[in-house]
Amino acid sequence: MEENLTLEQFTLGEWMTNCYYIGLKEEKRGWVFDAGFSPSPMIDFLKQEGILVEKLIFTHAHLDHIAGAKDILSIYPEAEILIHSDEMDFPVNPDLNLSTMAGRMVIGPEPDRGVKDQDLIGDKNLSCRVIHTPGHSPGGSCFYFEESGFLIAGDTLFQGSVGRYDFPTSDGESLFKAIREKLMILPDETIVYPGHGPSTTIGAERKSNAYL
Repeated sequence: MEENLTLEQFTLGEWMTNCYYIGLKEEKRGWVFDAGFSPSPMIDFLKQEGILVEKLIFTHAHLDHIAGAKDILSIYPEAEILIHSDEMDFPVNPDLNLSTMAGRMVIGPEPDRGVKDQDLIGDKNLSCRVIHTPGHSPGGSCFYFEESGFLIAGDTLFQGSVGRYDFPTSDGESLFKAIREKLMILPDETIVYPGHGPSTTIGAERKSNAYL
């Protein structure tokens, strides 16, 4: 990881959702990726460190990845909300974000901007590339920090597993295609930070993931 870049992981809520802060140490600014249920540990860290959150980025808009977003925005109302353009309607629609199915009514904030595959977001000091990996959900995306050698993978790829593809808006064929053609081409040493469970590497998953 680049010297001035920091990554903090917070495993939030009863669904144990991995949510991440990635930012610049010296400048005290950065981005939040996903914001699950019970986000107080993340919020406490951000406030204690005096961090400015510039962007709130959703890897996808299932309820356990957006439920704490309004709490984050109550402190950082100017933060730009990004999601893949195929899921712009998901955060505010309980049927699409699966909260109706789960019996948990979650209505997240409306995104400010939709991103698409291969978009470069950020600036010269903090940037990443969008890798659209549909299948778990239509707009599911990973965010690749190439210079630092890591990937925020959401619920696309896990240690020894892949994202579920049995939801109403899921597509297993698309998921496996995206993983094979877009993720497995990354360097072996690329660290994968998933939406649930422990981190892994592209090389480890290429060798031992029984789903691939």
